[in-house]
Amino acid sequence: MVYLSRIYTRSGDKGETGLGDGTRVSKDHQRVAAYGSVDELNAVLGLLTSHCPQAAEIELVRSIQNDLFDVGADLCLPQSADEKPGAHLRIRAEQAERLEKAIDRLNAHLTPLRSFIIPGGQGAAAWCHLARTVCRRAEREVVALAHRETVNPQVIVYLNRLSDLLFVLARIYNNNGHDDILWQPGQTQA
Repeated sequence: MVYLSRIYTRSGDKGETGLGDGTRVSKDHQRVAAYGSVDELNAVLGLLTSHCPQAAEIELVRSIQNDLFDVGADLCLPQSADEKPGAHLRIRAEQAERLEKAIDRLNAHLTPLRSFIIPGGQGAAAWCHLARTVCRRAEREVVALAHRETVNPQVIVYLNRLSDLLFVLARIYNNNGHDDILWQPGQTQA
């Protein structure tokens, strides 16, 4: 359980922050950047839910927001080589599998694409495209961290599936793809 009695502690005033195990690191540490981007992604999804509260699949989006706190908690606590399974909150394969099932269910109703999609269209779709790009950045930052430190591989899988789901959701929100704006290669060339 999380308990916050004070919002400011002054412990970060010199550019450091504490990880879940108490280790102090610079605020520009790759681990902090990774879970910071996950937090930003969650905030973008919060904008989607507040601007488009009646959008289809909004409960799915809210459940993803909860998952993203799990992702942040996983990244905030460095994983030791001798960590026992279940000792700490870690992203599990079942969470990515739930996203895969949603992708399959939603994508089954969409026309296959013949071009890339320009981000935009309906408001909810535009928020999903923004969330997708932040998700891809978070995924890149977690991969960079994994090159230097041990990271739960399920975090990378989850973020990869989530970016795919956000793409499919954008199409759903664009009138099941009918309002997608398709890229026309070389359209503005003379």
